[in-house]
Amino acid sequence: RQTNYYLAQGRGIRRIVALFDNIEDLVTENDRRYDEDAATFDQDRLQTAYDILTRTLPWIVTRSSELEHDDYLRMIKMLRQGADGARGDDTSKLKALVADWVNRELKPNPPVDPDDKHTRGFINDACGKLLCPAELDWNNPATKAGIRDRSEGYIVMELSFPAFLYERYTANLDDLEAGLFKGRILVQGFKAVFTSPSSAKDVEGDGDGADIIENNRRARRAGWGLKVKKHVRFALSSITSWRTVDGDFDYIQFWRSIVDFFERPPGREAQRRVNKLLEWWTRKVFGRSRREDLTDAVRSGMSVNALARQRAELDNATFDSN
Repeated sequence: RQTNYYLAQGRGIRRIVALFDNIEDLVTENDRRYDEDAATFDQDRLQTAYDILTRTLPWIVTRSSELEHDDYLRMIKMLRQGADGARGDDTSKLKALVADWVNRELKPNPPVDPDDKHTRGFINDACGKLLCPAELDWNNPATKAGIRDRSEGYIVMELSFPAFLYERYTANLDDLEAGLFKGRILVQGFKAVFTSPSSAKDVEGDGDGADIIENNRRARRAGWGLKVKKHVRFALSSITSWRTVDGDFDYIQFWRSIVDFFERPPGREAQRRVNKLLEWWTRKVFGRSRREDLTDAVRSGMSVNALARQRAELDNATFDSN
């Protein structure tokens, strides 16, 4: 029973704590800081993940201090297995879903095979369009040939944002932040993983409406779910089993660049834009609230209030008759 508990608790780690780092590395970095104050950029990253871990699993610090060393190692192993198992489930789930979304939206001929990843990646025109670096034009035959041949100037690395991250899958080279992380398939991937596959069918709407962030505990973690973009890229690619490097593309560095975009903005204006983007995501995923738009007259006519009023009136009438 305890093993199942640790496995279940570990399933959220790859989603909202750290996509690649081991729990042991997070704990080691936190322990190191009791003796040393100086920290590198990567060490700060580990410490941030440790802080999120202890907020996500608040029992872990006390439990770790109570357990014997062997039991502690067993607990960490189970948490890691749960975390990696959930990541595997997410990538497997998106394999077929992403194929369906691409077929519905881009209508490739022939369609993307939901069961065969060998026909995806840059050899597939639809998948190639979505994986193409934002600074390149997939419609240019020279771009397609250069990427497929891995020619100089067309090497696809983690230093390029794939087109699927952008709204309408197109980047403005003069303003690369415009539309970034608003791609339709990206939103669908998030909803499939964090809410349900059926909810991913509905991603329309402009995201306007009352601010529901403070009223929805799940919404406060919406930004962490943006890490699902790694899963979407994997689903579009032709590699059949998970690995951290795909050709010249390093998934770990890709993920870190995205986390840094949200967690390390260069200034206040950049932070304001990040907050605005996260609010857009929250409303896009969890819907919009219209509660504040309701007038008192409308509220009073709703059945709960109307019933309370009717019951009071009946009691008053009975009292008056007596």
